[in-house]
Amino acid sequence: MLPKEQNELLTRTGPGTPMGELIRRYWIPALLSEEIPEPDCPPVRVRLMGEELVAIRDSRGRIGLLDEHCSHRGTSLFYGRNEECGLRCIYHGWKYDVDGNVLETPAESPEGDFRNKIHHPAYPTHVAAGIIFAYLGPKNRMPLFPKYEWTQVPLNQTYVTKCLVECNYLQGLEGECDSSHLSFLHRTFNPSPGQALYQLDTAPAYETEETDFGVRMVAIRRLPADKQYVRVSSFVMPLSGCIPAGGRSGELDGFEIHTYVPVDDTHTWRYDFGFKRSRPVREEEVHRRKQIGPDYRRIRNLRNNYLQDRELQKTSSFTGIEDFLNHDACATESMGSIYDRSKEHLGVSDKAVIALRRYLLKVLKDFQEGKEPPHLIRDLAKNRFPHIDSIAEIIPASVPWRQHFRHLSETANAEIS
Repeated sequence: MLPKEQNELLTRTGPGTPMGELIRRYWIPALLSEEIPEPDCPPVRVRLMGEELVAIRDSRGRIGLLDEHCSHRGTSLFYGRNEECGLRCIYHGWKYDVDGNVLETPAESPEGDFRNKIHHPAYPTHVAAGIIFAYLGPKNRMPLFPKYEWTQVPLNQTYVTKCLVECNYLQGLEGECDSSHLSFLHRTFNPSPGQALYQLDTAPAYETEETDFGVRMVAIRRLPADKQYVRVSSFVMPLSGCIPAGGRSGELDGFEIHTYVPVDDTHTWRYDFGFKRSRPVREEEVHRRKQIGPDYRRIRNLRNNYLQDRELQKTSSFTGIEDFLNHDACATESMGSIYDRSKEHLGVSDKAVIALRRYLLKVLKDFQEGKEPPHLIRDLAKNRFPHIDSIAEIIPASVPWRQHFRHLSETANAEIS
């Protein structure tokens, strides 16, 4: 269980909250590039970390993420005109550039420097792998954007989906740190070879370790013939889980990164990003797109009971619900919008979830004491992370996982040196 005061500390992320201020020190996904596809296209609303924002791509293709409400008298800039390298409010014609500079105040006298005394709130952005990231923290503490492996491959070797999850971000993130649920929640009665491995041992042994990027989690399942199935996943600060996905055991060519970005305390944007190291992605591999509508809301959701099929539950799948994405959503959203963790009863299978919570609480305590949060990149020479990997593989039972996966380390420096 988690005491209520600690539960509040980890789940509240609005402006001014300890967890909210910590997350704001990192680059986080704000929207997809496809949402503002071309210069001077219509603005898009972006609710992020409890803040109401709008995103634009200006006439020169530059991206802006601005406070939604005009600095003049608060009219929504969502209705504004995106034109001639700026966003113009429809009320009195005030115009802002992507950095929040006030370009024009046409209803005011042209004499004087009224517009130069005002700066509209705006956040820096960075585009990588089809995602527009934003930095919402203090400008003088802005870190470098991390050069992860998955941001360096060609775009045609990547895929990304986005969908709304109607609960607190931590519920989704904890699901990424829980390998034992794979034996049940995603079970089918005619499993693929990869899924069958999860059913052979439903009580995996866990190992966890803190690293320079977050927490590494290793789930080990016993198999016949002196074999073991080792599944390595990672929590990467501040909001991401890296999991092995995209192929059968031993055939992985990359992995997936699932990031849970708070919209507010009771809603979350889930970004599922995957990549292939050696080949382009085939469209039929991105099965989640069929589960998500054009408004980035899942077709199967809490209001329609995820279109659960009770007959299918008897004959074909453990849940009677289609697709892993909806399985996860049902498990986390049905807990309630913010789960009261003081009511839970944790077991040995929750070791990785406990490790995540302890890590976040420790990081948060250090941050409140004025210490630098982990995994903020400030040294260009050290901006690479080959030790952030996610693997699922069958190996001999007598071989320690770290000996088999020699590229895994606790720090980036160990790999670079």
